[in-house]
Amino acid sequence: MELRTLRYFVAVAEELHFGRAAGRLHMSQPPLSRAIKQLETELGAALFDRSPGGVALTPAGAVLLDEARALLARADRVRGRVAAAAGATAITIGILGDSTDPRATRLAAAYRRRHPQVEVRVREADLTDPTCGLHAGGVDVALTRGPFDETGLSVRELRSDPVGALLRADDVLAVRHSLELADLADRRWFLFPQGTDPLWQAYWSGGEPREGPVVRAVQECRQAVLWNGTVGMTLLDHEPGEGLAVVPLVDMPPSRMVVAWREDDTNPVIRSFVQIAIAAHKD
Repeated sequence: MELRTLRYFVAVAEELHFGRAAGRLHMSQPPLSRAIKQLETELGAALFDRSPGGVALTPAGAVLLDEARALLARADRVRGRVAAAAGATAITIGILGDSTDPRATRLAAAYRRRHPQVEVRVREADLTDPTCGLHAGGVDVALTRGPFDETGLSVRELRSDPVGALLRADDVLAVRHSLELADLADRRWFLFPQGTDPLWQAYWSGGEPREGPVVRAVQECRQAVLWNGTVGMTLLDHEPGEGLAVVPLVDMPPSRMVVAWREDDTNPVIRSFVQIAIAAHKD
C-alpha cells in the first residue's frame, strides 16, 4: 500500500466526488479511479458506494480514512524531522490579511510544537498579489484567499467566509439588514491597481467593471470608504472600525481562505505545514 495511493483515497473521501478529487490532485479522473479500484482489490473491501447520486464512504472506507489520515500525518512528521536534520530548517510563509485570526495563532503554536527547529519567516502581502509572492518565488507557502491564477500551484481550501458591503456608517444603506449587488450598482468602488490578478479583482468588484479609487491595503480600503463614501466588499465578521458598517451581501459567494504552494515543491517541511494548517482550521 503506497502513501501516494492513500493520498488519492483521502482526496476522494473528503471530496466525495472523483472529478473534484482529481482536480485537487492535479490529475485526470481515469487514473484516479483505477488507483482506487486497485486499492479496493488490495484490501479486499469496497471503500465507496458509487451511485448516480454521488459517492459515499462504506464502513470500511470510513475506517481507512481515519487510519490513512494518521499514517499520512506521521509520514509528514518523519519527512519534516529528516529535512530539519539535513539542514532544511527554514520556511517563508506569505500571509494576506487574517494575521490576527485565532486560527492563525493556533496554527503557529501547532507548527512550533511539530517543528521546533524550523525557522519561520513571515511576509505580509498587500491586496495586489493574492498569491503573496508564490508565483514570484518570494515565499514557500501562502495563507491567502481565492480566487486567483492557480497555474503551477497546489491549493487547498481551509474555510469559507461570508462577505458584506463595507459602507460609511451614515450611508442610507447601512441600516439595511442585507443588500444585493444591484443595490450598489451606481456606487464608486475601491479597486486594485492595474495588473492585479483579474480573477481576484473580479471577485472583490462583485463580478462587474467598476470605477473608483485604487487601493493596495485593507486600511486604504477603509479610508477610501470613510473619506470618500466609496463602497466595496469585506469579510462579514471583520470589525470595520469606527465610522464604518458592514451589511451582508446575499448574492455573493463566500470568500475562500486557502493554503497554496508550488505544485512542484516537494519540501517535506512545506507539506507538513499544509497538513497542520488544514487541521488548525477545522472547527
